[in-house]
Amino acid sequence: MEKIVMILSIASGKGGTGKTTIATNLAWVLGSKAQLLDCDVEEPNSQLFIKAPLGPPTTVTTEVPEVDEDICTLCGECSDLCRFKAIVVIGESILTFPELCHSCGGCWEICPVNAISQTSRELGVLEEGSIEGLDFVHGRLRVGEAMAPPLIKAVRARMGRREITIIDAPPGTSCPVIAAMKNTDFVLLVTEPTPFGLNDLQLAVGAVRELGIPCGLVINRSDLGDNNVIEYATAEQIPVLMEIPFDRKIAEVYSNGDLVVKAMPEWRKKFESLYLDILKLAGKEA
Repeated sequence: MEKIVMILSIASGKGGTGKTTIATNLAWVLGSKAQLLDCDVEEPNSQLFIKAPLGPPTTVTTEVPEVDEDICTLCGECSDLCRFKAIVVIGESILTFPELCHSCGGCWEICPVNAISQTSRELGVLEEGSIEGLDFVHGRLRVGEAMAPPLIKAVRARMGRREITIIDAPPGTSCPVIAAMKNTDFVLLVTEPTPFGLNDLQLAVGAVRELGIPCGLVINRSDLGDNNVIEYATAEQIPVLMEIPFDRKIAEVYSNGDLVVKAMPEWRKKFESLYLDILKLAGKEA
């Protein structure tokens, strides 16, 4: 039988819904079949639960312009090209703002006198490890750095050929979330049955549908709040694949940095069933 290859993003419209809990427990159950990528590079916390021994960090950089002012004629072509104003001509000076640069390379390609060369700016680091057959990678954005998508792309570039790659995406619907979710086979959205949860779920569903990716839903703390999330999912034909109750034991396991499937073995089969349902909905059944 040919090996199944699938990329699964686990996302949420806001933080605190239990997204990382789902990602880490599902990855642990799948073990050597899976690779877990923590793409929430601004606040990665999957490692708190996975506890994989990590190798030395790899620094990730991006290319930014450096101007030789002795050659520059102040023609302004680079400034006119840059949508983000990372390079500007002001009076008799040319200024660069590396933090605004998106590394498109246009400025050094367009310069008519070759006054612009490339230098690098540090974005953050990658760390990788493995535990009990499960491969793990996460990124940590440099403090003060605002450009998360390039680091997320660097984390995703570490994807290996496993039966499933699980991406723990950042919360919300901003650019980092899109960078983590796009070109995946399925998005598992995690929410809670509250008005805030519903509002943010609707935004997340809109983003996923814009990307044209099939999705399913996990409702955490499902016995609190109201039925509006269920009603919305039914109306939008979004399958609810798992419901997790508000349970003191689960909360204790989480607060201790442990995995639910290890501390409460009865949950292992539920996560195995969740995986089979995702395969079916993604069209990846064997």
